Amino acid sequence: MEWKKKRAADGIALVEKPRQKPIHLSVESLKNKAKERSKKSENLFQCILNLFQKEKHYCEMVINGILPQKRVAVLVDGLLEHFEMDIEEKQDLYGAIFLGKIQNLETGLKAAFVDIGQGKNAFLHYWDVLPLLNGEGFNEKNQDEMVEVIARKPSNQNVKQWTSEEVPEKIPIGSSLLVQVIKSQIGSKGPRVTTNISLPGRYVVLTPYSHQCGISRKIEQPRQRERLKKLLHQLVLPEGIGVIFRTACEEGSLSRIIREVQFLLDTWKQIQQKSANLHEPSLLYHEPNLLERTIRDYLSDQMDRVLVDNEADFQWIQKRLQTFAPHLRKKVSWYRESIPIFERYSVEPQVEQMFSQRVPLPSGGEIVIQETEALTSVDVNTSSHKTDESFSSQFIFQANLEAAREMARQVRLRNIGGIIIVDFVDMRQPKNRRLLYDFVQKEFENDTARVQVFPVTALGLIQISRQRHKESLHRQLYTCCPYCNGEGHLKSFWNLSLRMQRELLNQCSTTNGGVFTIALNPSLKNYVTTQAASEWNALEAQASLQVDLIEDASLHIENFHITRA
Repeated sequence: MEWKKKRAADGIALVEKPRQKPIHLSVESLKNKAKERSKKSENLFQCILNLFQKEKHYCEMVINGILPQKRVAVLVDGLLEHFEMDIEEKQDLYGAIFLGKIQNLETGLKAAFVDIGQGKNAFLHYWDVLPLLNGEGFNEKNQDEMVEVIARKPSNQNVKQWTSEEVPEKIPIGSSLLVQVIKSQIGSKGPRVTTNISLPGRYVVLTPYSHQCGISRKIEQPRQRERLKKLLHQLVLPEGIGVIFRTACEEGSLSRIIREVQFLLDTWKQIQQKSANLHEPSLLYHEPNLLERTIRDYLSDQMDRVLVDNEADFQWIQKRLQTFAPHLRKKVSWYRESIPIFERYSVEPQVEQMFSQRVPLPSGGEIVIQETEALTSVDVNTSSHKTDESFSSQFIFQANLEAAREMARQVRLRNIGGIIIVDFVDMRQPKNRRLLYDFVQKEFENDTARVQVFPVTALGLIQISRQRHKESLHRQLYTCCPYCNGEGHLKSFWNLSLRMQRELLNQCSTTNGGVFTIALNPSLKNYVTTQAASEWNALEAQASLQVDLIEDASLHIENFHITRA
């Protein structure tokens, strides 16, 4: 039974908390509304083009900027696929560049602890120290795009790569170096950093310490890949600096790409100049704000429209797009209706569902998501759905597919990282298990984080490892319950009553009887004097005890104090 704390004039009372109900959303109604909006916004050319396309998804971005907290939602056919909000209380350090100082070297861990001026020392593994030990030239952050490396002539072929044994000698304690955060602080763990710095833009990612260049494998058209390969060889870059072409390069002209490369080069030069004038750990560069990141990473030709409810944000987006993508300005509109924008487009109930432990499925089942310190568990329930025996295996397989699709979507929306264990409904046929495994892999193909999916085990479990850059949305917005200390359970009154009786017997074991005073919570006292009264009377008679109970509303329900009179 779950409980919650309620403050009253007479102390702390405990009242029963009803079981959390899943928030039901009609996926079909969301898609139908999106189709209606799509038809209203289509012109004649788009209508003709849609006739020759097998499947057209309506994609729109909704930006809520009227409140002090900005929120951005990306909808595909009316269904929420990406959500992000500004959390001012917690500074997101992911992607930030610092001038750090080596504080400690742990040869056993093969890692260094770096002071970056943020209170918690950062963790720097030896394989994240340049010159690269593995010689790849791309860190985890860049590998997310599955880069095809296009070799270029090295700027300095005589640079000898370090081994792990040489790192303590090359960067002794007290050394200063530039580091970039590749994983924000999570819980009590400090941030993780690397010296292999990268500066992302809309079209390219600049890698100042790598001579190699690459193209995202998500660019599938052969003509586009050939065009970008030729452009790579034509680019004039300073020695020792490389670039990665992102998927947005498909819609980027040569002049815009070159302009952005120059902008990133200027940014890198400013970072170097700042670091040259500083001697203490300091912040040199941080990622742009939420609005600019969203426009940079998500606004493309595939986006049908962008709605903004704040005039200032609308004007800023128009001005920003004029710089690197003028053709996208017509897709941005200023929302002026009186109905809140998230309510108007059914975003608010979908956001609320993100924080619910139980998420319903179209077939009538549900998935239960629980985050723990070590991993996240996802349990698939078929609920009380009844079906004919002849269709039972088919229904189970269909329910597992629905659960896999919703699980992958919720993991992305909630930004859940680390180890994820999914307990699907058991299927006996090996063919269905293989199909389910392939389906889960496909659902994570477009995830911006690196995901590794393992085959279905004999117990019907699928293990997933998802790259974690920062805390999940739930951990950022929720705090640990101060009453149960995050455990979610309290000891029962019956258990506490027995515990007090044992403590009394321990204190009076050396003497015969005695008078004792017990200070305890009012709710616990009420239980002792009513439901457990006969047990306490028997104890007092058997051990020749006299017990006086004193209410203390400031005491936790599980705490009590026994004193001898």
